[in-house]
Amino acid sequence: MTTTPVWSVDPRTGKQREQVAVEATSREVDEAVRAAHAARGPLADAAVRAAFLRTAAALLDEAAAHVIEAADAETALGPGRLTGELARTTGQLRAFADAVDEGSYLDVRIDRADPSLSPPRPDLRRYKVPLGVVAVYAASNFPLAFSVPGGDTASALAAGCPVVVKAHPDHPATSELCASLLRRAAVSNGLPPDVVAVVHGFDAGLELIRHPLVAAAGFTGSVRGGRALFDAAAARPVPIPFHGELGSLNPVVVTPAAAAERAEEIGAGLAASVTLGVGQFCVKPGLVLVPEGPDGDRLTAELDKALGETEPGVLLDHRMRENFVSGVRERAALPGVEAPVTPGSGGDHTVGAGYLTVRAGDLLAGDGHDVLLEECFGPVTVVVRYAGQGEAGAVLGRLGGNLSATLQLSAAETEGAPGPAAELIGQVTRLAGRIVVNGWPTGVAVAPAQHHGGPYPAATSHSTSVGGTAIERWLRPVAYQSVPDALLPPELRDANPLGLPRRVTGG
Repeated sequence: MTTTPVWSVDPRTGKQREQVAVEATSREVDEAVRAAHAARGPLADAAVRAAFLRTAAALLDEAAAHVIEAADAETALGPGRLTGELARTTGQLRAFADAVDEGSYLDVRIDRADPSLSPPRPDLRRYKVPLGVVAVYAASNFPLAFSVPGGDTASALAAGCPVVVKAHPDHPATSELCASLLRRAAVSNGLPPDVVAVVHGFDAGLELIRHPLVAAAGFTGSVRGGRALFDAAAARPVPIPFHGELGSLNPVVVTPAAAAERAEEIGAGLAASVTLGVGQFCVKPGLVLVPEGPDGDRLTAELDKALGETEPGVLLDHRMRENFVSGVRERAALPGVEAPVTPGSGGDHTVGAGYLTVRAGDLLAGDGHDVLLEECFGPVTVVVRYAGQGEAGAVLGRLGGNLSATLQLSAAETEGAPGPAAELIGQVTRLAGRIVVNGWPTGVAVAPAQHHGGPYPAATSHSTSVGGTAIERWLRPVAYQSVPDALLPPELRDANPLGLPRRVTGG
C-alpha cells in the first residue's frame, strides 16, 4: 500500500523540517470515526467532561514552551502572537468547562400539564442532547485557537461530542503535539483517548465529511474549500449540519465627520489592523470607504506612512504567498486602480504590505472590478474613495455577507441622534455578524455575547464559532411528552438531581 508522507515545512525557508505522519487512508479514517463514536458513552458524564477540558488546558499550559516553539517553526507567526493565542485557547477550554458545570446550555424547559387550558396541555419537558461525532477542519492561520485544541473542538467536547480533526497541512507537527496532550487529558480523567483523533490529508478530509457516523462538521478556511465540503455534507444520504467560516471582506466606513476629526488616528489604526499577523486574520479590514477631499487625503497620507514603514513578513506557506502576489497584481492592473504603497513580493520568502485605491464610481462601473470585493489573504486592503453617502451605500449594497463591519464615526455622530450614522448601522447590520464602532475588527474577544459568523459567504450557518453559544452547534433539542418521572433523563426529573437551571411553567 502506498503511503503519502506528511511533512512539517518551515515557511521562512520553504524547506521540509521533518516527516510528521502519513496521510490517512480510507480505512484509517473509518477506524478513527468508529473509535470516536464508541467513546460517546463515557463522554456523557458532564462532570467528567468538565474535568477533562480543564486538564487539557493545564497540560497545554505546562507544555507552552514546546507548543509555541512547534507552532512558530511551522507558521512563522512569532512567539509573541502565539503566546497570546495559546492563552486564548486554554481560556476557551476552561470557559466551556464552566459552561458544562453551569448547565444552562442544555436549555431545560418544563411545561407542566394543565387540563384547564383549551386545548389541554400535556406535560412537556425539553432539553438538548449531543449530535454525535463532530468533524473539525483546522484553520491555517490559527494553529491553536482554531485548530486541534481550538474552539470547535472545545465546544464539541463540552457538548458531549467526540471529535475527529482533519489537521491543516501548514502545521502538522503542532497538530500532533496538541492532540497528544488532549488525549492524555482524556485518559487521566477515565475517558478513552479516542474522544479526540487527528487525521491528515486532503482525501482524508473528504472521507471524513462523508462518513455515516459523522453527525456534524466545523470548518474555518477558504470559500472554495468550505463550499466544497458544505456541498458534500448536504449531498450525503443523510445530510448533516456544516458550520463553516469561509471568506470575509470586513468593510470599514469612515464618515466625513470622522475623517475631519481624526484622519491621522484612523489612518494609523487601519495600517495596524491590516498588517496584524501579516494580514492573515479572518477579520482583517479588506475594503475601506474613505471620503473624497482633503480630510480623506490626510487619512491616506498617514496610511502611506505607516504601511511604508512596515517590515516585510512571512505568510503561512509559499502557496499563500504566490496567491497573494498574483491576487494583488490582478487587482492593481484594473482600470482606475492605483497602488500608493505597492503590496506584493518582499523577497524570496516574504511579502510587503500596502494598499490599493479606487474611486467608488469606477468600482461601481464594472470592468472586472468585482474582484476588489473579494478577500485577498495577506497584508493588503482596498481604499474606496466615495463622494457622498449615496455612493458609500451603493458600494455596501454590492457586498456579500461578512464576519464584521466597522464604522469610524465622529464624537457627535456617536451621541445616538437619528441621522446618517444610524442609517449606516442599519445598513451594515444586514451585512455582518459583528458591528464595530470606532475600533478595529481584528481581535475577537472570547465572551458569552460574542458572535463570530455572518451571512454567506462569511459563514454557512447563523451560529457563532467563538463564545459560549458556540456549543449550541453540536446539540439538538428533544421534547418528552407525558413521560413518567422515573423514565425521564435526570436533567428533566422533578427533583432536579443535577441542580440545573430550568424554566418551569405551571404548578
